Amino acid sequence: MKWPALPLLLTATLAAALAGCVDAPEPARRGPSRTSLGTMTQRPDARACLANLGRSDAAFTPLPDQYFGAGCSTLNVVRLNYLRSDDSRLQLSNLGPVTCPLASALSGWARFGVDRAARQILGSPLARIETMGSYSCRTVAGTSRMSAHATADAIDIGGFLLADGRRINVLRDWDSDSPQIRAFLRTVRDSGCKRFATVLSPEYNPAHRDHLHLEVGQGRPFCR
Repeated sequence: MKWPALPLLLTATLAAALAGCVDAPEPARRGPSRTSLGTMTQRPDARACLANLGRSDAAFTPLPDQYFGAGCSTLNVVRLNYLRSDDSRLQLSNLGPVTCPLASALSGWARFGVDRAARQILGSPLARIETMGSYSCRTVAGTSRMSAHATADAIDIGGFLLADGRRINVLRDWDSDSPQIRAFLRTVRDSGCKRFATVLSPEYNPAHRDHLHLEVGQGRPFCR
């Protein structure tokens, strides 16, 4: 697919409500260097990531690099419009800007992890991934360390809508009476652990009782 040229100015305020999310303990994160506005996406690795994301048939718009101070930035980010399954579009709700590596990991996870698990375990394709946001300029709760959300390197998943109309909610259904629903949620969590550097679920701590925290980065994987 052809993705549009970068706009000269960001036309919307980047914000997401992500209260209560606590990241993994001290993971090694990629620290972006301080560059001029818009130059990060000219790097070969950034261009290669965008090309790879395009091959996934995801619909997205590249956004300009921005610094917001206090260690917060959105560098090499895109706005995802929808992802693809094997035979349909996968919608996304409440999602702000995400880095291209996070978008690529999310695309693969949605198609080969979540959608296939929904078909095999619950008997229905996936229609929509319901998120609780991505970028948020803040520290990890209770610490002075910057959250991966502060660089758009993390996304929180609150639930899933199936094509047959069923809604699977992490808060309500993690300990569901249905063994199939419990198996589905744990399968998509485990599938995420193969694609993301950090995956946190309700089994990690009470702060994650209502979502799956998915994060890209470097260092030793952390999955709970």
